[in-house]
Amino acid sequence: MKRAINIRLFPSKEQEVLMWKHIGSMRYIFNWGLDRQIKYYEATKKKLSVANLGKELTEFKNQQGYEWLYEISNATLKEALRDLDKAYKNFFNGSGFPKFKSKKKSKDKFYSRYDKVYFKNDIVNLEKIGKMQCKHNYDIDLSKVTKFSNPRVSFNGRVWVLSVAIEMENEKEQLNDFSIGVDLGIKNLAITNVDELDAKNINKTQKVKKLKKKLKRLQRQCSRKYEMNKKEVCYQKTKNIAKLEKRMKRLHSELAHIRENYIHQTTSKIVKTKPFRVVMEKLKVSNMMKNKHLSKAIAEQGFNTFINQMKNKCEKYGIEFIQVPTFYPSSKTCSHCGSIKKDLKLSERIYRCSCGFTCDRDKNASYNLAKYDLEISS
Repeated sequence: MKRAINIRLFPSKEQEVLMWKHIGSMRYIFNWGLDRQIKYYEATKKKLSVANLGKELTEFKNQQGYEWLYEISNATLKEALRDLDKAYKNFFNGSGFPKFKSKKKSKDKFYSRYDKVYFKNDIVNLEKIGKMQCKHNYDIDLSKVTKFSNPRVSFNGRVWVLSVAIEMENEKEQLNDFSIGVDLGIKNLAITNVDELDAKNINKTQKVKKLKKKLKRLQRQCSRKYEMNKKEVCYQKTKNIAKLEKRMKRLHSELAHIRENYIHQTTSKIVKTKPFRVVMEKLKVSNMMKNKHLSKAIAEQGFNTFINQMKNKCEKYGIEFIQVPTFYPSSKTCSHCGSIKKDLKLSERIYRCSCGFTCDRDKNASYNLAKYDLEISS
């Protein structure tokens, strides 16, 4: 199986300038390719292939005034065209039409040629960028890895990160004979049928609350400065506003990494107990986000990230991962006698059954998820 890893980079000032050029050039070629596709379709009612766009790109680079494109890796520019082709395929499969990328909204990342990436001690080599120091906490000797899939260099608002995928063998573990049911929620991130594995809501901790309060204060400051600098129908972006936006971006990045790290810790803690299976609900997060009162809390919990990480880690250790149907009544079913309480309201946080069984609603759901397969087989 392929495993994705993130490696922190420490570029020099000259290398950092070159990396920003790669990001800008990749965005520029994506927009250039999209413009060519639109004009070609208007003229011929057909779509240009990636190969034809690549030939036009070579001619475009040789035009006067575009010599600066030769400072950038050719693989990086070609990958922008492949990303555009993927966006078109997604459009034909039902997604929205590809949009032009803006500097403000697009992510700061670029592709690096995979066969030019290699490691030696704490040094990594990237095409056109050169050798630079790096750091990671994985128990892997990257100098012995011969192939890296889809290497991408990104700036997350604080540091530079190289993300790559490497081929690894599945670790065969001796699994235990118990099943774990995981119920995701807003009050707590994850409730399981094993009390020691329950995970609280990280967004309710003092550290996260303090960062969110600081972010809110900066957003208000920035909003006031925009209002003060309003002239006619346009807003002027001053240097002070740019500084505030940079600080806000760093805070957004820090909060995102705290939440992601907490999900990693929680999923790893569950997997390391070595159950023979993990059972979760198949959540439709997009539908859940339509609730305007809970959408922000749901987004901060990162349910999709949790499910994907759990799925990948179960695959890594050979643990069976099961997702029950969306409308399976895990909360309404009594885990003691099996009867279903159809009139259970969302406001009822304690489950009380006619048989006398009383339990926390989410804990009851986790019990039912843990024995889901046993019920089906019987």
